[in-house]
Amino acid sequence: MDYADYLKFLFAFIFVLSLMGGLAFLLKRFGFGQEGMISPKNKRIKIIEVKPIDAKHKAVLIQRDETQHLVLLGTNGDTIIESNITPPKEGA
Repeated sequence: MDYADYLKFLFAFIFVLSLMGGLAFLLKRFGFGQEGMISPKNKRIKIIEVKPIDAKHKAVLIQRDETQHLVLLGTNGDTIIESNITPPKEGA
């Protein structure tokens, strides 16, 4: 094999990877990701807010139905900080 064959292989490989990336972008853009398959009316759980604490920990506020839970996520495990939080009213 000479350099031309290696160059053809490299360009073909880059082309295929770019096609895969473009398809992944389009699928995500048009909602075929994890959340795209679930209809919005059936969603019972959602992430309200995520705040990084440091490089290995983050605080996540999760809402299930009408109750919120504050969870600390880290490399050694997850810890529930506070549970059964009533969310504030929309107008307040």
